[in-house]
Amino acid sequence: MVYEIQPYSFKKAKDLGVTIKPSSKKGKKIDVFKNNQLLTSIGASGMNDYPTYLKNEGKKIAEERKRLYKIRHSKNTGIAGKYASEILW
Repeated sequence: MVYEIQPYSFKKAKDLGVTIKPSSKKGKKIDVFKNNQLLTSIGASGMNDYPTYLKNEGKKIAEERKRLYKIRHSKNTGIAGKYASEILW
C-alpha cells in the first residue's frame, strides 16, 4: 500500500525548500528531493505520523503523539531524522 502524502507534509517540505514523493524504497513512506536529487527516504511504513493522527484521531491526540515523538527522537540528528521530524511531525 502506497502512503498517501497529506497537504501538511507538502507544505512543510516546501517551507524547507525540498520536494517529496511517495517512496520507491520498500519500508519507507516518502522520498525527499532537492534539485531533483534524492536526499533521503523517510518514515517507516506502517507507523503513524502527525498528519495521519490529525486526520484519523483529531488534533488533541495528534499533538500528544507529536510531543512524544519529538522526545523519543531528540538525538536523531542525521539527515533522515531531520527531514522526518520536520516533514512528518
